[in-house]
Amino acid sequence: MAFEEKGAWVMIVVSIGAYTIYVATVLGRVGDSPLADVAYAGALLWTIGGAIVAGIVAHIAMAVAGGHGADRTDERDREINQVSERIGQSIVVIGALAALVMAIAELRHFWIANAVYLAFVLSSVLSSVAKIMAHRKGGFQAW
Repeated sequence: MAFEEKGAWVMIVVSIGAYTIYVATVLGRVGDSPLADVAYAGALLWTIGGAIVAGIVAHIAMAVAGGHGADRTDERDREINQVSERIGQSIVVIGALAALVMAIAELRHFWIANAVYLAFVLSSVLSSVAKIMAHRKGGFQAW
């Protein structure tokens, strides 16, 4: 398995794991109050920060375990990365538009922040899935 493909698997696990922890934390705080009144900001920031740190540590561990030159990339890897990042960024754009509509509708900050966070998670997962599929199929087909 290529180094970039392993990194994509790590990103999927880290993204979904962090978001699951966030959702469980927020839902655990609901009680009798409405969901939008739950203190979410701390959990959101900690899970995002934790996911970033976990991703960096996992990437370093993969590079060390793989030995010298394990993280080298070639032209195909760069192409796969570029195309898959564009695919993932489409979800960020959709999430930004959703947040904009929510702000115009004057929804509570809770909903806007959660829409943006979900867009980031979905972007990461979609981009990683595209990388894995491209690595398994030998790259993207030329148009």
